[in-house]
Amino acid sequence: MISDLIITPLKIIDVPGGNVLHALKNKDLGFNGFGEAYFSEVELMQIKAWKRHRKMTLNLIVPIGEIRFIVFDDRTADNCVSQEITLSRQNYCRLTIPPMVWVGFQGRSKTTSMLLNIADLSHDPNEVDRKDVNQIALDWST
Repeated sequence: MISDLIITPLKIIDVPGGNVLHALKNKDLGFNGFGEAYFSEVELMQIKAWKRHRKMTLNLIVPIGEIRFIVFDDRTADNCVSQEITLSRQNYCRLTIPPMVWVGFQGRSKTTSMLLNIADLSHDPNEVDRKDVNQIALDWST
């Protein structure tokens, strides 16, 4: 397991006319304040990798489709660790990623998947590091 990475099961409440999908409350583990929330579409088999925020905490939720996440922690050079999780309605959870941890993700649904990020800081392009998908050697083919 990656230190400070949190996987929180979320509730889906069956309501006539359409379900209610919980996301994040201000008393939840992983909530560090509110900076911004945004949606990102992810197409089938498309990979968006790699990104690491230096200060921002991410709270990632997949209300539509299925997305495979690979999280890579190189904060201690002698003990690099990766962890994989797939989020969807069938595994409806919130993935909280702390600062200084790399994340990449891949669409796994036949239709476009939807990712919600509830971040504790507003976007700042000077706060994020990026690497090309091949710069961290992990297998995206499975």
